[in-house]
Amino acid sequence: MKIPTIHGYIDRRILINFTADPKVVEKIIPFPFRPKLYKEKAIVGICLIRLKHIKPKGLPDFVGVNSENGAHRIAVEWDENGETKSGVYIPRRDTSLKLNTLVGGRIFPGKHYHAKFNVNENDGNYHIDFKSSDETEILIDASETNVFNDNSIFETLNNVSDFFEKGDLGYSPNQNKFEGLRLKAYHWEVRPLDVTNVRSSFFENEEFFPKGSVTFDNALLMTNIEHEWKSETDK
Repeated sequence: MKIPTIHGYIDRRILINFTADPKVVEKIIPFPFRPKLYKEKAIVGICLIRLKHIKPKGLPDFVGVNSENGAHRIAVEWDENGETKSGVYIPRRDTSLKLNTLVGGRIFPGKHYHAKFNVNENDGNYHIDFKSSDETEILIDASETNVFNDNSIFETLNNVSDFFEKGDLGYSPNQNKFEGLRLKAYHWEVRPLDVTNVRSSFFENEEFFPKGSVTFDNALLMTNIEHEWKSETDK
């Protein structure tokens, strides 16, 4: 089912990015996708996003809904009509909004797990953690900074910004197909975060990611971004 164009505001979006062993990632992403590499590394991560006034485009803001959400993402490529396309594969989504768990996979792409979020933000400092209905846990402590992580594989803020801006199309599994959703940000701007603590039970699951196969790389912040979500053709 195609959803109408959805309009709203990204109140806060944190992208937590890791490098990973491509051979490990190849085993957990389905055809037709393959890892999109940067300097011979797969790029995986978590998007922690607070959405406000989410509703069909054209309706007034007051009818929209607000939610905290988490999405595990893997940068991917695939072949389409003789061209190489890129985006992200999203193996799981978590949300604070029970409505999303009901319509996820029916109206919105992909199954959504209900999660309890704990958020504390003040003076440029961010603490976010959640625990989902299937015991998946995420945690990050970070603060705003003017300096991009000099240990990052991307080396500069511009490099990492370009990489993720091009990954605006996400595919989520739903039964025997992959449902596509494209993010159109009216303005794209990321700022660096200094991370003091980060963990994800998803990426720490050694059944899928053997010890040492995933390494934290950087984190980025976006705030106050008006945007739209648009359905794309399923795969």
